Amino acid sequence: MKTIKHISLALVLAVTTILSSCSSDSSGGGGSAAAGTIKAKAGSTNFTSLTQASYASMQGGMLVIQGSDATGKAIQLVIAGATEAGTYTISDDNAISVVGSYTEVNLGTFDSTTWAAPYENSGSVGTITISEITATAVKGTFNFTGKNQEGTDTKAVTNGSFNVNFQGN
Repeated sequence: MKTIKHISLALVLAVTTILSSCSSDSSGGGGSAAAGTIKAKAGSTNFTSLTQASYASMQGGMLVIQGSDATGKAIQLVIAGATEAGTYTISDDNAISVVGSYTEVNLGTFDSTTWAAPYENSGSVGTITISEITATAVKGTFNFTGKNQEGTDTKAVTNGSFNVNFQGN
């Protein structure tokens, strides 16, 4: 019986060691979002978009990255003139050049609340980092603090990452 316990303990330690040595690379690539999704934490709520409701597009020189989930939540990121990898600051100094928003829709009443960044006198409230952009897809990370469009409360959107295809790809 002692032998079985020792073998079991050794097996658990071996598996734990193997699993702990396999970590995701959050310093490069597109963060931890699975292909075709946007992932983040909005306040205390985890958000992962549906692949069929997530995409990127170039509209009038604006890179738009957006995704929605099945519960009425959505994230949208907009960067004017983004055609290459780099970090873009969300700040009232940049006005509408770099924007992040998080929306919650009550699916019963269709009332919605949106927290957007930047906002008046916000200063620097986040970043969007594009780690890879090709003709077919865009990957990167983001974080921002948005202000409720109907009040004064703010919501931090943290640990954000995206890995989405351009529409039509």
